[in-house]
Amino acid sequence: MHPYEDPALPVPARVGDLLPRMTLEEKAGLLFHSLAAVGPGGGLVGPGQGAGLPVERIAEQITDQRISHFNVVGEATPRDIAVWHNTLQELARETRLGIPVTLSSDPRHGFVDNPATSAAAGRFSQWPEPLGLAAARDVDLVRAHADVVRREFTSVGIRVLLGPMADLASDPRWARAAGTFGADAELAGRLTVAYLEGLGGLRPGPTSVAAMVKHFPGAGPQKDGEDAHFPYGREQVYPGGRFDLHLEPFARAIAAGATQIMPYYGMPVGLDDVEEVGFGFNHDIITGLLRGKLGFDGIVCTDWGLVTDGTILGSPMPARAWGVEHLDRLARVERILNAGCDQLGGEYAPELVVELVRAGRITEERLDDSVRRILAEKFRLGLFERRTVDVDAVDDLVGSPAAVAAGVDAQRRSLVVLTNGPGPRADGPVVPLRNGCRLYVEGVDTEVAAAYADVTGDPDDADVALLRVGAPFEPRTEGFETFFHAGSLEFPGEERDRILRLAERLLVVLVVFLDRPAIVSPFTDRVAALVGDFGAGDRAVLDVLFGRAPAGGRLPFELPASMDDVRRQREDVPFDARNPAFPHAAGLRLPALP
Repeated sequence: MHPYEDPALPVPARVGDLLPRMTLEEKAGLLFHSLAAVGPGGGLVGPGQGAGLPVERIAEQITDQRISHFNVVGEATPRDIAVWHNTLQELARETRLGIPVTLSSDPRHGFVDNPATSAAAGRFSQWPEPLGLAAARDVDLVRAHADVVRREFTSVGIRVLLGPMADLASDPRWARAAGTFGADAELAGRLTVAYLEGLGGLRPGPTSVAAMVKHFPGAGPQKDGEDAHFPYGREQVYPGGRFDLHLEPFARAIAAGATQIMPYYGMPVGLDDVEEVGFGFNHDIITGLLRGKLGFDGIVCTDWGLVTDGTILGSPMPARAWGVEHLDRLARVERILNAGCDQLGGEYAPELVVELVRAGRITEERLDDSVRRILAEKFRLGLFERRTVDVDAVDDLVGSPAAVAAGVDAQRRSLVVLTNGPGPRADGPVVPLRNGCRLYVEGVDTEVAAAYADVTGDPDDADVALLRVGAPFEPRTEGFETFFHAGSLEFPGEERDRILRLAERLLVVLVVFLDRPAIVSPFTDRVAALVGDFGAGDRAVLDVLFGRAPAGGRLPFELPASMDDVRRQREDVPFDARNPAFPHAAGLRLPALP
């Protein structure tokens, strides 16, 4: 046994033994955090099985390119992920130094299913989106949620969460709001730290999931609310001068001991003494601010796909090399490393790093700085000691009845009742609804609703209509871009008018999924009750509406009154609406029925 394989030695000693044994090629491989997908039954994905994502050749990446960090994307059962994980670890064990694989994942415990940001829960326990956790405003709940994530992820071999998002949802139009803890910097900071605690403590250990806190230095101030995944959203702007406000949750996470940080794609515009290039290429941001001013000495991994153009879901996807589009791939990698980053997310081209070193453009000593950080995290997580997981135990450990029940309870607590009568057809409060009432539903499973009410398919035969709808957005092109809800927050006229016509005929309870701050002004005085949800199943919603559980959530952002108001707001300033339809923290408290 080599000294680096001895768990009794302290981590610095193990790193100090392993690093000199590594070739340049092995060091270069550690600097890439590639994409991967689980094949049927937990097998390796072959040609044409990647569902439109660049996830093939994983065995070659491990054995030939010495890559040992993989972001598992796409849908897969927990058991299949565990089988797949063990296969990867056996491949890694057979390499010259036997450096184990580190698996990461975007969130997998919510409702939003976007191949770039999160996967729907499937057989993992299902919880509200982070916005919903913020609506509940309970650090203990966030800590408990993250502890469930930790237990379920470690059981299948996932040891890094690509999150939490410490960004502020300061522009209502931004497509990534659902993954944040809202627009309040103080609350976002507290919940981010609680999430780190729940993942296994503020310094990762053998039973922990490490957090890659994102997206430094705050991804919310996107110009016109567009997203930086796409060329038209590459700029971040600060017309209100609130750059430092967006830093606050990250500063708290770093002070609490965060070990991994992801910068965003965005290119800052108009900041004094900051180069106008994407954050992952930005020496002023990574070395000057993150490493220098904030003192962060952990792993900095870029967001995915800064170097190589590609095709995702059949659509062209240019590299997010904002501000350095003119550079070739080699020069982009050079800029990233010189900026102070340690890993390149979503890329697998270690030969470029080798070429840079052999050409004298990057020193091997510079690589060693990053390799030390990366190896130290593998040792802290105990990956050399626990190389495989117990596949037969996964079904009992993931989606347990207790975890599922806790997730549903969190869904109930996250719901925000915004209005509750009186209205045109209601003299007083409508919620809680009467058990056994005649109920017409849209967007609700009728079998679930039948446990609470007498369900009818004819609104003219109903006492109450329960409608579940999504926040509006403007569909964009095709492929990858369609997963990002962007553009106008106003309900299209046809949908708006149909809901209002129904409200003229009977009591309407309107439940809106607020993945962004929808403009609900047309409905506030016309529907009997208005409820905001941030990821909740039908049972959780019906439990609250029928008084089987209390309501107490509060808005994690404000709801604007109109798109004119939205366009007047400054992208970097939270709570900037002149006269919001509902202010931040709005929400009625309704007790459960005895």
